[in-house]
Amino acid sequence: MELVLPYDDAVRPLPFYLAQEEWLAAKFPDRDFFFIWQVHPTVIIGRNQLLDKEVNTAYCRDKGIKIVRRRSGGGAVFADMNNIMFSYITSSSSVTTTFSAYTSMVARSLRQLGLDATDNSRNDILIGDRKVSGNSYYHMPGRSIVHGTMLYDYDADMMMHALTPPAVKLQSHGVASIRSRVTTIREHIPSMSQAEFKTHVLATIPDGDEPILFTADDVREIEEIERRYYAPGWLEGRKPHGTLSHSERIDGVGTMAVHMTVARGVISEISLSGDYLETADADALVGKALCGVSYDAGEITRALEAIGLDSIVPGLTPQRLTHLLI
Repeated sequence: MELVLPYDDAVRPLPFYLAQEEWLAAKFPDRDFFFIWQVHPTVIIGRNQLLDKEVNTAYCRDKGIKIVRRRSGGGAVFADMNNIMFSYITSSSSVTTTFSAYTSMVARSLRQLGLDATDNSRNDILIGDRKVSGNSYYHMPGRSIVHGTMLYDYDADMMMHALTPPAVKLQSHGVASIRSRVTTIREHIPSMSQAEFKTHVLATIPDGDEPILFTADDVREIEEIERRYYAPGWLEGRKPHGTLSHSERIDGVGTMAVHMTVARGVISEISLSGDYLETADADALVGKALCGVSYDAGEITRALEAIGLDSIVPGLTPQRLTHLLI
């Protein structure tokens, strides 16, 4: 796995680094890469999340916090210069294999510092029983991208004010519990500076002989991809439609909301939102599979089995989604 070094010392807008992942994945289809990056205060929401449900947009506007929607699933996170972002690009097409390879590398790097680091079923990295890193996944043809946070330190007040988790998530954990479930590198190793921690990470995770260096032409190509993240409508995302709405936090999957309309016993429209991970467009595929299907548990389950739901949203069985729908 090769280390990718930045073109210069500039701190760029977050979409640049997401575009850099896509550029590397497409440009070098047979090579694995790793790089780290940082941004000024930014909220990053998952592909399938509802902006107005996850982000305090007024607070972000007042504080100059940028808001970006990424192409991967997962939940909303707050990042600033206290936080170090990791990106891993590989040819593996298996979500489980890709996450396992990445989280084991990162946890091993932390253990080399004497930290009790492990990963969990949601692909978080823990120190003891507290989360220090959250990660999400994005699939391109023949390529997989994992990106995630690493909390060297964090501004708890700004994070809690910028993010507005749905009630179902707060009911599951509670605000005080959310604070108590997060930890930082600095809390465990106060004598290690952020620069020293980054040096350790870059010395222990990538294993290539020579780092990848960008040219000015490369940067211009990346900036072309970056523009897609500023396209009208991308940040707002798809609007849910339907007269019925059910939401639940599903173990091993995340928070999922279903919005649908049922007319004369038949599902006429349906959409999904939430912080679940996916290997394909679950909202579109589930919508196509269920529109026109009778609002009946057996019929719905059979339709979801036919599209291989658990391979689209890892951990989500047809029976579990049917239970949420009914």
